Amino acid sequence: MIGTTLAGRYEIIARVGGGGMALVYKSLDVLLNRYVAVKVLRQQFVHDEEFIRRFRREAQSAASLSHPNVVSVYDVGQEEDIHFIVMEYVEGYNLNEIIKERAPLQSDEAVRIAMQICDALDHAHHNHIIHRDIKPHNILIGNNGRVKVTDFGIARAVTSSTITQTGSVVGSVHYFSPEHAKGVLTGEKSDLYSLGIVLYQMLTGKLPFLGESPISVALKHLQEPFEEPRLVNPLIPQSVENVILKSMRKNPIERYQSAKEMLNDLDTCLQPERMYEPKVTFANGGAVFDDEQETRVMPAIRADVATGAADYQSTDKERYAPSYDQSRTAAPGSLSARASGREESSTNKNGSNKPPVKKWVKPTIWIGSTLVFLGILISVVFYVKSLLVVDEVKLPNLVKMTEEAALQELAKIGIHAEDPIIREPKEGFAKGIVFNQSKAQGTMVKEGSSIKLYVSDGEPTKPLPDLKGLTYNDAVKKLLEMGFDISHISDKAVYDEHAETGVVVGMMPEAGAKIDPKTGSVKLDVSKGKESFAMPNLVGLTKDAAIAQIEASQLKLAKDGIIEEPSFAAQGSVIKQYPYEPNDPVIKGAEVKIYVSSGYPPEAINYTFNLPVAPAEEGKTSTIRIVYTDARGENTEWGSKKINTTQVFSIPLVLAPNKDGVVSVHRDGKFVDTYPISYLDAKQGTVPIPEVHPVDGKPDGGAGQAEEGHGQHAEGEAGQGGESGSNAGTDTGVGTGANGG
Repeated sequence: MIGTTLAGRYEIIARVGGGGMALVYKSLDVLLNRYVAVKVLRQQFVHDEEFIRRFRREAQSAASLSHPNVVSVYDVGQEEDIHFIVMEYVEGYNLNEIIKERAPLQSDEAVRIAMQICDALDHAHHNHIIHRDIKPHNILIGNNGRVKVTDFGIARAVTSSTITQTGSVVGSVHYFSPEHAKGVLTGEKSDLYSLGIVLYQMLTGKLPFLGESPISVALKHLQEPFEEPRLVNPLIPQSVENVILKSMRKNPIERYQSAKEMLNDLDTCLQPERMYEPKVTFANGGAVFDDEQETRVMPAIRADVATGAADYQSTDKERYAPSYDQSRTAAPGSLSARASGREESSTNKNGSNKPPVKKWVKPTIWIGSTLVFLGILISVVFYVKSLLVVDEVKLPNLVKMTEEAALQELAKIGIHAEDPIIREPKEGFAKGIVFNQSKAQGTMVKEGSSIKLYVSDGEPTKPLPDLKGLTYNDAVKKLLEMGFDISHISDKAVYDEHAETGVVVGMMPEAGAKIDPKTGSVKLDVSKGKESFAMPNLVGLTKDAAIAQIEASQLKLAKDGIIEEPSFAAQGSVIKQYPYEPNDPVIKGAEVKIYVSSGYPPEAINYTFNLPVAPAEEGKTSTIRIVYTDARGENTEWGSKKINTTQVFSIPLVLAPNKDGVVSVHRDGKFVDTYPISYLDAKQGTVPIPEVHPVDGKPDGGAGQAEEGHGQHAEGEAGQGGESGSNAGTDTGVGTGANGG
């Protein structure tokens, strides 16, 4: 079935369970993209039309149930000879698995589970649906703790059909109610009896009735008392035991009258005021289940009475006297009355006290009735025996088959696998392969019986060692020694603040996880050291701004990390960073030094260059842009000005012995001229002052410079001597042009 798609939408993925009537598969509803459980009818039932009809009708009826504690039925369908029901898929475990693993459960947990089952039964009973197969296998516990009751409708269809067709009772005999075991009509109280057994098993870890055969267990339900829960587990509160005792009464009249009544009792049984309440008692103690159909034993008939002898002993007279007296006082129309009349008539005729001639009539009736009863009883015995005689079949060898193939092989001979199938790791057997069967090949077993299958869950797993702290090579060596294939070992380089490069800092799966080395994979996280990032640019920042940037980048300012030295940069600004240049890779916590300008060096000269500039045409506006180069840097923008007449602009320069100044002028976006200012001229006061030509506006030298120099020197007269111009140049930075004149 695995890989099959039913109804064009239910893709069978894996088998998750099954019983005597159907198999359950986890499936994907490709239309709605959700997982569902698909229950598929076993092949031996697919040709029984009456069963199929009831199966579908009851499954559709169960689909009408809508309750948080009931597994929802989504769809019912048929594809060729496959009959299936689509139900809600519950991710978790069934209660039988939980009981096997953890029983006895705590009282509060068991009561909580029982309350949710009871709530589901109350909803079903109100919708006129009787489950009839309440047992831990049909109770699912989701990973969220929600209890879900499953197989509503299917249990009813199975029971109804098999009783009608074979006269036998089908179900889980350990959870039968007495009326169910007798084959009489079952109702809501039968479900409550089964729930009582489930609660008993959760709290004690054992079943109340066990036997060598299903018939012996069924008889115990009818006739024998069970060991009280508190005798098995003294930790059970008396109030909880009272719930079990009442729900498991053999007489349905003495049980809870409804699921709602039992739910209310469960809801309060763990309240402090109830936990030590008196033990519940019943009128007829532990009497067996009695009803009007019970078979009764008749007294044995003496041989001399059977032959009609007249002279029976006085003790026989006493023994049969009640019957005899009753016959004499019977109604006139009865057989006894007519016989008595004839006896009296005979006595009067003969005038004698002799016993009547026809006194054999009554013993004959007794004997005939007894023989008829015995004949019926013998017929019933032979009929029942004929039902119990089942053909035997020889078991095949299922070992090394896939689970699916083994189940199909069993279905061919009318045998089914016990639920659940045992799944465990087995060396030498791949996952899904049968490695053992409870009854050996060639064993003769009854048709319709079951055997236990053991299916491999893969190779045995081994716990992973802790590889953290080892070098990558050592970790790989250890995994190879365990049996891992090198292709199943992968690594990923990660930053780590503490581990050295090449050391394993993480692993998936984690240490201790169990894994099959032949099929499993391991992923190792290997340190590549601390995470690096680009060093920020500190040059040009003020000292305080640079320190703030270092801290924000999670770096450290080295001890004595602020070094001041002369520079042509502005005083207090960072002129260099060490040992990381801007954009160099650096890790968190690295130490950094900064060099801060303490001001210009002593040999530097602050010089103001006065530059006369004229517009392109006198009276019309021109845009003048000036750029200069000095010891502070190349091509520094001085700025732009709009003029319509000749103006003188002061350009502040810083000159050094190895760095002269240069001033460039642009007018209306076009280059005009460049003016060099040497360090030596500035120091000696011999920097020539350009003069603007009066005609074309182009700067010029010569007499015009002397005139300009004169004009810039404290408004002195034109034509003053060179010495005077030199002094003016020293004082104002512009008069030096006169010396050149």
